[in-house]
Amino acid sequence: MPLDPFLAAKTHLLDGVTWEDAQSDPEVMNRLAEFFRDPGEWTIPDGVQVEDRTVPGPHGDIPVRVYTPADPRRTLLWLHGGGFMGGDLDMPEAHLVSAELASRAGASVVSVGYRLAVDGVRYPVPVDDAHAAWRWLTQTYDGPTALGGASAGAALALSTALRAREDSCPDALLLAYPFVHFPTPALDDETAAVMWELPPLLRFTTASMEHMVRNYVGRLTALPAEALPGAADLTGLPATAVLLSEYDDLRPSGDLLALQLEETGVPVRTYRAAGMLHGHLNRTPSLKEVDRSLDFFAEALALG
Repeated sequence: MPLDPFLAAKTHLLDGVTWEDAQSDPEVMNRLAEFFRDPGEWTIPDGVQVEDRTVPGPHGDIPVRVYTPADPRRTLLWLHGGGFMGGDLDMPEAHLVSAELASRAGASVVSVGYRLAVDGVRYPVPVDDAHAAWRWLTQTYDGPTALGGASAGAALALSTALRAREDSCPDALLLAYPFVHFPTPALDDETAAVMWELPPLLRFTTASMEHMVRNYVGRLTALPAEALPGAADLTGLPATAVLLSEYDDLRPSGDLLALQLEETGVPVRTYRAAGMLHGHLNRTPSLKEVDRSLDFFAEALALG
């Protein structure tokens, strides 16, 4: 299908806009705010309790936010996205997703404020934080456990699962629009034609992908398989749910990962959110495809 009509009607707000403009120009900030305003406001689901705390890690304490439903039956460790260099526990992809999955799946969700690749921090520090949080979770909670994340956070989740598969393998993996390959495969011609019409702010260019990887790892050559784990041995991983955004320059990485998992013998389910852009879990369930995406993950949690 074409770009979601609600989003398509707003793309003009981002014409000629850069992230640099947004940091210094109040008018641009207002345009961005309007673009990200959804049809309905979101409030945290009833019965979900939220607690901020810290857990120990090899590089110091790690902030986490714990979401506990009335009757928790399983546990999820969740890692937000942001290109390895951005994002926090307050962004919708962390806060909204964690609260919704806690409610929809009856899961205690631990959202991780891992160290970002800024001020000289590089791989493997974010993975170390994620792994430390995972070890804490498995030592703290009983019952089925799952591991998940979005975009760069999906890469961290997959890297953590690879570290943990020998002694504390999760029961399920939830990966939203993962960025796990470099170079990233090309889009199909039909999708590329639609993407070509979008404002640059909504695109991932070759240069921006290179920047993410160089900033995270420190180089573009001899990349560790754990850093961009689409190149790793994927055997022994648990059943995996892969969520894709239809109009996303990084979607081919998720498509390829699903094929690799299937070829390796890992049970894999995919859902492609029709008409959605990369990072669509940063929007609210008032958009039908966001609601369906959250249900897809909630069902994967229940099965895991």
